[in-house]
Amino acid sequence: MAETHVLFVEDDDVIREATQLALERDGFTVTAMPDGLSGLDAFRADRPDIALLDVMVPGLDGVSLCRRIRDESTVPVIMLSARADSIDVVLGLEAGADDYVTKPFDGAVLVARIRAVLRRFGHASGGQPGGELEPRPVGGVLVFGDLEVDTEGMEVHRGGEQVALTPTEMRLLLEFSAAPGTVLSRDKLLERVWDYGWGGDTRVVDVHVQRLRTKIGQDRIETVRGFGYKLRP
Repeated sequence: MAETHVLFVEDDDVIREATQLALERDGFTVTAMPDGLSGLDAFRADRPDIALLDVMVPGLDGVSLCRRIRDESTVPVIMLSARADSIDVVLGLEAGADDYVTKPFDGAVLVARIRAVLRRFGHASGGQPGGELEPRPVGGVLVFGDLEVDTEGMEVHRGGEQVALTPTEMRLLLEFSAAPGTVLSRDKLLERVWDYGWGGDTRVVDVHVQRLRTKIGQDRIETVRGFGYKLRP
């Protein structure tokens, strides 16, 4: 069974080489590139299973690279940022990244985050691709106004037109669809959608909700201040 292929774009030689070795020890195949332009070429040539992109790389920065990748693919993307409070975190998520990890990072934490993302995208934990992860059962085609959610075919239509969602956005919508009108807290969404068994940054949820709103309608998901979000039935 083929190993999961990771594209890693990082301009710091020491971090790039050490992280590549650590990931390879955990069973991943790694293509490591020092700048955004070579990273884009490698992505197009190799079509990796997941991309790890440092925000501050030369040539084509990580956020711009993420946008280019997202224009062509729904492959999972994790951004690497030097500061947890940096605007780069939000910019990366808005560009289409599925998660982020703050530098300096512990190798075990990085691997855990990669595995969590891969599980959401239909890969088993570790370096080996696995079977499809079963969605939460919500039953058939659900209709919310002009929005139709096919929970078996994993398709969404709005006003009769198909809506293109990333797997993370689809899982987020499935959680809302499973309990329309019920408020879901950010922590609960982090646990269910991002597979966080620990506290996470709720900005990940907020940005993904905003991205989802732009695709299914701004008023379809309501913010309940101090509690979380709910899908309007």
